[in-house]
Amino acid sequence: MSEKTYKVMRDSAAMRWTALLLLALAMFCSYIFMDILSPIKDLMQTTRGWDSTAFGTMQGSETFLNVFVFFLIFAGIILDKMGVRFTAVLSGIVMLVGAVIKYYAVSEAFIGSGLERWFTDNLNYIPVFDELGVAPFYRGMPASAKFAAVGFMIFGCGVEMAGITVSRGIVKWFKGREMAMAMGSEMALARLGVATCMIFSPFFANFGGKVDVSRSVAFGVVLLMIALIMVIVYFFMDKKLDAQTGEAEEKDDPFKISDVGTILKSSGFWLVALLCVLYYSAIFPFQKYAVNMLQCNLTFTEVPEGSFWAGSSVTLIQYAIMLVVAVTAFLSNFSKTKGKQIALLAVSVLFLVTFCYMGYMRQSAETIFAVFPLLAVGITPILGKVVDHKGKAASMLMFGSLLLIICHLTFAFVLPMVKGSDIMGVIIAYVTILVLGASFSLVPASLWPSVPKLVDAKVIGSAYALIFWIQNIGLWLFPLLIGKVLDKTNPGVTDPTQYNYTAPLLMLALLGVAALIIGLILKRLDAKKHLGLEEPNIK
Repeated sequence: MSEKTYKVMRDSAAMRWTALLLLALAMFCSYIFMDILSPIKDLMQTTRGWDSTAFGTMQGSETFLNVFVFFLIFAGIILDKMGVRFTAVLSGIVMLVGAVIKYYAVSEAFIGSGLERWFTDNLNYIPVFDELGVAPFYRGMPASAKFAAVGFMIFGCGVEMAGITVSRGIVKWFKGREMAMAMGSEMALARLGVATCMIFSPFFANFGGKVDVSRSVAFGVVLLMIALIMVIVYFFMDKKLDAQTGEAEEKDDPFKISDVGTILKSSGFWLVALLCVLYYSAIFPFQKYAVNMLQCNLTFTEVPEGSFWAGSSVTLIQYAIMLVVAVTAFLSNFSKTKGKQIALLAVSVLFLVTFCYMGYMRQSAETIFAVFPLLAVGITPILGKVVDHKGKAASMLMFGSLLLIICHLTFAFVLPMVKGSDIMGVIIAYVTILVLGASFSLVPASLWPSVPKLVDAKVIGSAYALIFWIQNIGLWLFPLLIGKVLDKTNPGVTDPTQYNYTAPLLMLALLGVAALIIGLILKRLDAKKHLGLEEPNIK
């Protein structure tokens, strides 16, 4: 009689990748809501009276509670004590609550309400925070922007909690398997949410010929409801996995506050955390200014009104082409035959070239920079596969830092030199943005899977939370610094397409230099202490 080998759910590739897909699509929805108002900033000003200061203050409020009230640290403790399932559902609920508040704040129903009067008269001075210059509100800030900021703060707590929970969940389902590829794939799919937001937020705001910004936010709220359903489905999958393995999340070895001290004593942890904040601070804040930087450093000609390239239909066509690029590039990572992989990559490249051509013909900085998250979808899983099977995570992080430096220096010096040549400038811009996307892909593929090698399994949630907290400091600080440096180095400039971006880009390049130095130190520490960062995840 043959012996039957019993397998648990995570031994099945189909089941563990299904779990990953549920988590990735939930993050995809959250990424859409995160930037839901970014493409309609002008409409917020004309319909709700938000100037740039009000808009920027509201957008920055997302990280306020995480950074200054240390919510991310508490989220890590909740994750380690209560487990992935509870925290995933909690994060989905918190995101949805914050989103609903933000929806009401920008809706017509808020105008003239008692809540609007209360927010107009209150929260104009926040003790301590005002003195430090980090208050989330200010005197004269529109009431709708204040209340939206409250909702965005709550949403920010949920989305960052979701981020660390997803990382922990992937470790649980993929440890000892293709973990780096899984983390890379999750982030690649989630990043498509940014491009999706840029397409559909203006579409819903202008739907039917009548402008209503609340429709865009409502679109995001519906997606977050779907995200909550996905994490609930994941809840039952994860519960069944524990029933099969006999594991109980952190109940046999409960979290202790002293464990945070253990994490902070790890030199490897600090190096990875610093690498993370430098990488993200050189990318995400740059994204907020990248379109304006391209407007200043490239030569655009106005598209004739009434032409195909000026119409709304071209936007949907270009988005459809973008999805083809993303899907074919992503699926090529999972092709079992060389011929099929080459065919998928060929289709992806062909449609990518078409996408870039359409961006050039539309003469718009937004469509040129849209290629940035697109390449990450195809590159990140490939890099994750390399880390899983070959290792070299620390070396790849160093290489990514070098690419980061080259890209920002190209934006700072090469683009202005070819400003008069529209075709050459666009080609250089596309190549640099694609390389920058490849550089950024190294973070989820190489850095995040390295954390479980540096800390004990029972405090992985707290370790991710601390890294995310440090990262959030950079995401709060550097957008402000870029704006201040831009103003200081461009006195008297009133035309937003005539700024000189050299100084801010040099500052971002210096972040890359610092990341390269820390990468060298991390690689030396790995060689000395045998942390396993250069070793493959699958042995």
